[in-house]
Amino acid sequence: MEFAIQPGQTVLFTGDSITDCGRRGDARPLGAGYVRMSVDLINARYPDNGCRFINTGIGGNIVRDLFDRWTDDCIRYQPDWLSIMIGINDHHRHYSGAQGMYDGAGYEDLYRQILTRARNETTARLVLVTPFYMSTAAPEESHGWRGRVMKTLPAYIEATEKLAGEFDALLVRPHEMFQRQLKLHAADEYCNEPVHPNATGHLLIAHEWLKAVGW
Repeated sequence: MEFAIQPGQTVLFTGDSITDCGRRGDARPLGAGYVRMSVDLINARYPDNGCRFINTGIGGNIVRDLFDRWTDDCIRYQPDWLSIMIGINDHHRHYSGAQGMYDGAGYEDLYRQILTRARNETTARLVLVTPFYMSTAAPEESHGWRGRVMKTLPAYIEATEKLAGEFDALLVRPHEMFQRQLKLHAADEYCNEPVHPNATGHLLIAHEWLKAVGW
């Protein structure tokens, strides 16, 4: 596979805190996570690419938040590539019992609406990144929070995979990647807790993202 991103294109990343990763603070404008690492590696291999890279991730966001800010933080940039990582906060808040949050079916429906807008109002090629959770807890460990997450997160992953097929999007699967890594390495090598990666964890996500676009 050749590198899919063409010279001079606009690449927009959006999502929650994993994408944000300080991009609105000291690490502006791209953050200190997988977005910055992906961009740095693209620039290292293709120094004359002339691409514009944008990060509009916001920590704590759910798919409803993307829906609410979609015109300002996606459509107006008219990206050639649109990469989205969203879902872990939808999942956590739904299973914490918060009102107004979305189960897997609601998550899929609202996600489809923003993707439909992207398809109808831009020419962007899509990259969807599944939500992930770095834990070796077994789904049958329903007495613990981590076990419940591992049991119920697949509904959100499957919804993302379904939408990737529906919208002809490239698909990045960090959950599967981290599960392979956790068979060989302790989770502490990649994160302080199961949601937010450290630099090594972000580098692994960047590697998966770059493989998807043929870097």
